[in-house]
Amino acid sequence: MSVPNVLPVRAVSVKNVAAQDAAEQNVAAAEPIPFGSAALDASVNLERLPTRIVALDVLRGITVALMILVNNGGDGSHTYWPLKHADWNGWTPTDLVFPTFVFLMGTAIVFSTEARLRRGDSRSSLLLHTVRRFAILFLLGIVVNGFPLFQLHTLRIYGVLQRIAICFLIGSILYLWDRRASTKIVLAVTLLLGYWILLRWVPVPGLGMPGRDIPFMDKTANLTSYIDRLIFPPSHLFLKVRDPEGLLSNLPAIASTLLGMLTGLWLRSRKSANTKAAGMLGAGILGIVLGQLWNIWFPINKNLWTSSFVLLAAGWTLVAFALCYWAVEGKSKNHWWTVVPFVFGMNTITAYVFSELLYGAIAAIRIGPKNSQQILYAKLFGWIYPHEIGSLLYAIAYVAVCCLPVYLLYRRKIFIKV
Repeated sequence: MSVPNVLPVRAVSVKNVAAQDAAEQNVAAAEPIPFGSAALDASVNLERLPTRIVALDVLRGITVALMILVNNGGDGSHTYWPLKHADWNGWTPTDLVFPTFVFLMGTAIVFSTEARLRRGDSRSSLLLHTVRRFAILFLLGIVVNGFPLFQLHTLRIYGVLQRIAICFLIGSILYLWDRRASTKIVLAVTLLLGYWILLRWVPVPGLGMPGRDIPFMDKTANLTSYIDRLIFPPSHLFLKVRDPEGLLSNLPAIASTLLGMLTGLWLRSRKSANTKAAGMLGAGILGIVLGQLWNIWFPINKNLWTSSFVLLAAGWTLVAFALCYWAVEGKSKNHWWTVVPFVFGMNTITAYVFSELLYGAIAAIRIGPKNSQQILYAKLFGWIYPHEIGSLLYAIAYVAVCCLPVYLLYRRKIFIKV
């Protein structure tokens, strides 16, 4: 089975399923425009926009599959360390998954916006479209958090989909406002430096100055956690005293989106596929080095989404993107290993929401002191030794189950956009 170069899309009647979605999310321009050029507004015939950047779909599919994998490791007590989040400072491969998705969303915003503008959509209609998607994503996040019991007194407002929604909204508005690369660089640098200044030198009300009165980047005594507790009571926070997707840490997450946009602009340049891949690889290595250097003064921390973490995560994303782009776009799009990621990549939000709702539905069914999810794991994989292997096999099986509905959608050429 091979991944098609141009995927035909069948129109359907469901409101949230768009026939044009396969064309609008990341179309590569047939007449690429120089990186950072003011000529970004140049008119190009839509009929000459031929192919998707399959590598973007593939890497996005790999990312959402990993998001499902790391969230469903059986009982959670025997998970391999690479599939666990760092407790606080530092990082594991799992910590890089979510920022990779946010980064790639920024890349997709470039191609989606350009495709719609070339079709003749006005900026005002694009803005309304962006606001609508933001609202749906945010509400989906709340549904995922509350499903299936929806206990309002403990309902978590922050979340993964909520952060994606916020970054999508702000990123899209910023791109519509100014599509130049230089603007994205200035904004990203401002956000990263500004967030460092806020956490390092702004006193936390009632607690004092970081590094003097309180430990710098303490788990609870930091400005980000303070703001989360100020807005919501502990019962509405994921970790009660703080939330890993809290309000203030959206600032550096938006910077992750902007770095993804810069990559999108680079991919629209006139360079060859190999040159584009080499450029991303070089930028990725630079991001990793800068992130590790900044770690000395501003520790890498996924919970707070620190600026050093943004650079490190963007660096690793670019390295992975470069390799994927070189293998898929620089060689051939018809690779057997791209099939499953491509299927996930065509309906990423659908796959993620399905995985979270399925987990909630299974976990809500209790048999004695355990829920059904724990019983399934124990019966099917819990007996395997070492237990880390059983946990991994359970997670892989869960990803396979979640692949089934998106594969059926793919076969019917249905792409659900929210």
